[in-house]
Amino acid sequence: MRIKTVKMKDLKFDPNLFRPMSTGRAIDAHFSSTRGIMRGTNYAIVGDPGVGKTTVMLDILADLHNRGQKVLFISGEMNEIDLYGYVKRFPKFAKLPIMFMGDYSDCPKEAIEQVFDQGYDVVLVDSWAEVTSMVQDQMGWARKKVESWLLDLLEKNNKAENQSNKNTAFICIQQMTKQGEFAGSNRIKHMTTAMAALRFDGRGADAERYIEFSKNRRGSVGDKIYFSLHRGGCVDYSFEMVD
Repeated sequence: MRIKTVKMKDLKFDPNLFRPMSTGRAIDAHFSSTRGIMRGTNYAIVGDPGVGKTTVMLDILADLHNRGQKVLFISGEMNEIDLYGYVKRFPKFAKLPIMFMGDYSDCPKEAIEQVFDQGYDVVLVDSWAEVTSMVQDQMGWARKKVESWLLDLLEKNNKAENQSNKNTAFICIQQMTKQGEFAGSNRIKHMTTAMAALRFDGRGADAERYIEFSKNRRGSVGDKIYFSLHRGGCVDYSFEMVD
């Protein structure tokens, strides 16, 4: 095997790769220092049960979609009936393109590979555990092999190796351990550009909700942004800023 080394000064990239995809909301400043989700990156999202992980990420996806980005929601945890009722509460999500993993229970690996190959700006996966579990059942692979397959697929699309030549950014909702830690191998952590947790601050009906990044190669960490969920179908951030 021949090893090659690379110097950053010799590399050339499309400048568009480093232009953020903005929602126009306060959350942009937390994804990156340039205010927005960066192309070709991977985000892992964890959080307390019932805190609103799916709702907040779908809200972000809808804002990106409304601003002209090509997006996709992969639902491994809700079927069409569940999501139809969900959208009645949050009508903002009604126009999002959705792939229901339950429709491909006999061929989840091929379905994921084919849909990624269409090329998207941002893909939201809910959840990492459901997708890998379905592929593991289909292929009979060990957990680490399934994780490697999906990580390699994400990296391939990060590098725009798809039909649309898009440097896809992935937002993957992930489960936590009973101790409240990220559930997954170290490779998942290393391959992730940023990790954020959605938490309750306090207990009971008066508990506030917030998002906090614990790792972020493109922005700051440790800054909490508080948010609330309203039946009117929107996510409100504290100290909202609009560009």
